[in-house]
Amino acid sequence: MRLARWAFAALLALLSIPALAEVTLVPHTAQYDVKISIVSGVLNTELRRTAGGYLAHHVVRATGMSKLLTNGSMDVTSEFSSSDGELKPIRFHAIDTIKNDPDVDLRFDWSTNEVSGTIGEENVTQKLDGVVHDSVSIQYRLMSDLLNGGANDRYTLFDIEKLRVADVTNTGTKKVKTKAGTFVAVGIQHQKEGSSRTTTLWCVEELGYLPVIIEQHRAGKLKFRATLERYTPTPE
Repeated sequence: MRLARWAFAALLALLSIPALAEVTLVPHTAQYDVKISIVSGVLNTELRRTAGGYLAHHVVRATGMSKLLTNGSMDVTSEFSSSDGELKPIRFHAIDTIKNDPDVDLRFDWSTNEVSGTIGEENVTQKLDGVVHDSVSIQYRLMSDLLNGGANDRYTLFDIEKLRVADVTNTGTKKVKTKAGTFVAVGIQHQKEGSSRTTTLWCVEELGYLPVIIEQHRAGKLKFRATLERYTPTPE
């Protein structure tokens, strides 16, 4: 009888323990040294909190002698909601005058499960089946998932009027040295099905799983590399 009472009391104690709270992303600014093929530049990123989630702003500009090759920039904004650990894009806007790609302006409506907007001068509309991510919100979704137990094996990305599944692989940990410091980072690689391009984020736990190195390879050749120079948490 005493054992039964003890077991019942232990069960009540376990039930009274609150569920672990979601670990949220840390608003911050960061600066990276960038190499895009033969062009050198700087990537400035900002993550700030909004009423319903976050807004991320990434800007790449050429530096030094690379300004003779291009005076353009890549300016990308991604706004996404956050609820119960689920990040969902709301709006994605990209202007790329380095590669002169068409401007992109997309809005995600989760009440109708539809994304619509413009790519260049073309109007686009696409039905959504489950949560999808744009090319920026996927980074913060991966960071959030790492903070809360680990990344999934697959995510769905919106890619120029198409939904494409991205396979995610944990490539293990290694020590990396940057101007911002030396860290032990975990490699999270994602690759869209049917694409020869892979993106690897070397994420650091003590920085909220911020990637301190971002690499993109196409057909095995390094095409893009960003290395962290400065990271500053933003007071809220």
